[in-house]
Amino acid sequence: MRAMSLPFPLSTPSAEAGAAAAPGDLGPLPEWDLTDLYAAPDAPEVQRDLDWMKGACADFAARYEGRLDTLDAAGMRACIEAYEEIERIGGRLMSYAGLRYYQCTTDPARAQFLQNLQERITEDTNALVFFSLEINRLPDDHLEALLAADAGLARYRPVFERMRAMRPYQLSDELEKFLHDQSAVGAAAWNKLFDETMAGLTFRPEGAEEDLPLEATLNLLTEPDRATREAAARELARVFGENIRLFSRIHNTLAKEKEIEDRWRGMPTPQTARHLANHVEPEVVEALRDAVVAAYPKLSHRYYELKRRWLGLDKLEVWDRNAPLPMEDTRRIGWDEARETVLGAYADFAPEMAEIARPFFERGWIDAGVKPGKAPGAFAHPTVTDAHPYVLLNYLGKPRDVMTLAHELGHGVHQVLAAGQGELLSQTPLTLAETASVFGEMLTFRKLLAEARDPAQKKVLLAGKVEDMINTVVRQIAFYDFECKLHAARRAGELTPDDINALWMSVQAESLGPAFRFMEGYETFWSYVPHFVHSPFYVYAYAFGDGLVNALYAAYEEGDPDFQQKYFEMLRAGGSKHHKELLAPFGLDASDPKFWDKGLGMISGLIDQLEAMED
Repeated sequence: MRAMSLPFPLSTPSAEAGAAAAPGDLGPLPEWDLTDLYAAPDAPEVQRDLDWMKGACADFAARYEGRLDTLDAAGMRACIEAYEEIERIGGRLMSYAGLRYYQCTTDPARAQFLQNLQERITEDTNALVFFSLEINRLPDDHLEALLAADAGLARYRPVFERMRAMRPYQLSDELEKFLHDQSAVGAAAWNKLFDETMAGLTFRPEGAEEDLPLEATLNLLTEPDRATREAAARELARVFGENIRLFSRIHNTLAKEKEIEDRWRGMPTPQTARHLANHVEPEVVEALRDAVVAAYPKLSHRYYELKRRWLGLDKLEVWDRNAPLPMEDTRRIGWDEARETVLGAYADFAPEMAEIARPFFERGWIDAGVKPGKAPGAFAHPTVTDAHPYVLLNYLGKPRDVMTLAHELGHGVHQVLAAGQGELLSQTPLTLAETASVFGEMLTFRKLLAEARDPAQKKVLLAGKVEDMINTVVRQIAFYDFECKLHAARRAGELTPDDINALWMSVQAESLGPAFRFMEGYETFWSYVPHFVHSPFYVYAYAFGDGLVNALYAAYEEGDPDFQQKYFEMLRAGGSKHHKELLAPFGLDASDPKFWDKGLGMISGLIDQLEAMED
């Protein structure tokens, strides 16, 4: 069930809207108002919905289990609509518990509330496991006849197609129920251990006056002062190294658990489940991966050689990868300026896009401040279709933070538009879920570039965009290769921390190129990447989305008069259409191997511009 899992890549303080203290002069930063979901953990509506879930799941099983093959079209439509309503109520409960938890993952009361809800809902929804199993046993001609007989049922065709894609890998009813029941204390428990451990880590880089959380320490890697960056990198390596056995245990266990389930299901590769969930063909992903790896020399290798010269270094160290350029403006960007920049870029593209985004700032739909115990990174969680999305940031006023705001707000706009599809059809596969977010970044970048006052500012903007694209495409494909190697190696046996470290380093040098030298300790930096834990093989979706958006943006720049209308129709479709169908109105096809070369060519073209600006 879609919304039963935690959002991601996620004491009893008030949940009312407020403003977090901001470093420097960023201004007041917004906090979530979760009362649109529930007023409090002990609100009567929480117990009401829990009681409803228990009864609804039992009633659904009593009414439909063993009888799906006897339903007519109207009966099947009523069945799937009832299933969708259970999805909505369960999704509301889990979204509320998950979002509260991510506000302060070190709070035992929040962790307890989340775990209790997760266990209760998992137990209740065990009664629903039969649904997809029986759907998958229906003969093709029988299901086709039902879909042809009822237009209301036919709109759920993509739901049935995604379920039936699992037919070759379906286990017995008893085993499927066991796996569902066991999930709350399996991967989900290891996920929470990772989150709580990571949120509880503290770092004291040389020269720091106080302990820092992970997010603030990572932020130091973008500071202008090289000694500050080095101190942060070495402190990250020290703390990761001290905890590496635990992180190794988490990854070993999750990879082994996945291997066991994949083996029982007969899945041919560790990546198969992700490809099925993304509704994307394996050969499309491999074409993307191969195109990016082949482009390393003309993308990351070429750009980092430029950056090495700009910084006046013989070799780049890992703490130089995200260093600002010498001519970069180091001022912090206040929250109000960031908001107006992003909303202005959205409005220039289409006023409707800015109007959809505006309530995020005004109604407590964004949690922006850096706070102790808060989950690191950023995400947008759609919650449920009769509520609204919530965006989490760790805003520190860097230019990249503005781009992160544009990115996550793009997700939010997408999720608002797709909500009209309902619970079962609104969720977009990961490969397409990054479309609006990366497009939002591109709009913001192009607006800033057009407003650049001088060549130096333009150069900084171009370099920043290239770095973001390299992080989105090259770095994420390197992450994907690391995961592929990790899961393949784990199938042969338990991995030591040194084994995993070696796999990490095998992809880093290849992807970053000869301009880099790697400090001792960098081999442990795989340990803090949450996607490896929460969503195996998620990371290629970023590269997929970037390549897709580059191709989309090229179509936009070519002046298609109906582009905005087509774009909004694509976002409103949510998960109701395959990527081929969604891209066809733009004349694009992601299954064409040359498609990816177009997107990578845009990155290469920006590097060409930077080289042309050299004295």
